[in-house]
Amino acid sequence: MKVLIASSNSHKIREIKSLLKKFNAEVFSLSDFPSISEIPETGSTLEENALLKAKAYHLSTGMTVIADDTGLFVDALNGNPGVYSARFAGKNATYEINCDKLIAELKLRNLDFSNAYFKTVICYLENENNYKFFEGMIEGKVITQKLGYGGFGYDPVFVPKGFVKTFAELTENEKNEISHRGQAIKKFMSYLESL
Repeated sequence: MKVLIASSNSHKIREIKSLLKKFNAEVFSLSDFPSISEIPETGSTLEENALLKAKAYHLSTGMTVIADDTGLFVDALNGNPGVYSARFAGKNATYEINCDKLIAELKLRNLDFSNAYFKTVICYLENENNYKFFEGMIEGKVITQKLGYGGFGYDPVFVPKGFVKTFAELTENEKNEISHRGQAIKKFMSYLESL
C-alpha cells in the first residue's frame, strides 16, 4: 500500500509514519513531491479542508491519502481562530506570531485565560468516492503567557483539562497520549486494524 501524508510538517509526518510501520505501508509526504503546489484551505470546516486536500493530492498522485486539519476554538473569541488557526495572524504567520495575536486578543478583553478546545479531523481517502473521517478533541484553556519549548503551534499557551502544564511543557509521549491528533490517529489505526 502506498500512502501519501498530505503534510510538510515533520512532527506530523514522523508521528504518522511510525504508526503505519506495522501495516507495511510505503509512506510518502509532500516533500517527496516538490512539483505539487500546496492546496489552499478554502473550506469553512475542518472536515471540508481535510477532504479538499485529500481529493486534490489523490488526483495529483493516484495514491491513498491521509490529510488532516486542526483548529483551536477559543470561547472568549467566539470559537476563533478555529478553522483559521494556522493563518490567524495572516497568511504566512509563524507559530509564534499566531500565539502573540491570541494572547493580545485575550488581553484586549482583560482576560488571563479562556476555555478552549483543540479539534483534529483526519480524512483517509482511497479514491474520490471512498473516504472516511476520524476526529479527536481535547478541552482545556488558553493562557496569556507562553510556557515550555516542546511541540508546535499553540502548544505553549494551551493547558489541557486536568493538567497544570501547557502542551509545550509535556513530553512528546505525554502529549500524544491525550492530544486531539493522538485521539484521531488512534481511531484511524483502529479502523485500519479492523480491515
